[in-house]
Amino acid sequence: QVHLVESGGGLVQAGGSLRLSCAASGNINIFSFTTMGWYRQAPGKQRELVALIISGGNTNYSDSVKGRFTISRDNAKTMVYLQMNSLKPDDTAVYYCCALTIPNYWGQGTQVTVSS
Repeated sequence: QVHLVESGGGLVQAGGSLRLSCAASGNINIFSFTTMGWYRQAPGKQRELVALIISGGNTNYSDSVKGRFTISRDNAKTMVYLQMNSLKPDDTAVYYCCALTIPNYWGQGTQVTVSS
């Protein structure tokens, strides 16, 4: 089992930046081999994928955040990060960290609010 805790959310003005962190604990022996993802869910909308990072470091982004967000990982610290720049009001959501194992493990989420 993997336990995930997100942090770093908050209120920011449009155009600003935030850095989200996700700390993994539990069965961390598998962490370095696990694809990790950031998802988000806005009020009244379905949860959507924001970014993925595989064990080797390759990344994938949704079109809505490409060029503005950067996902990274530190396997030694069992951490995953999401650097968010040029934030827009449409980025307002609860952001979740996910370990894409079987089953998936989710954190509790961290709120990001971008004011116009």
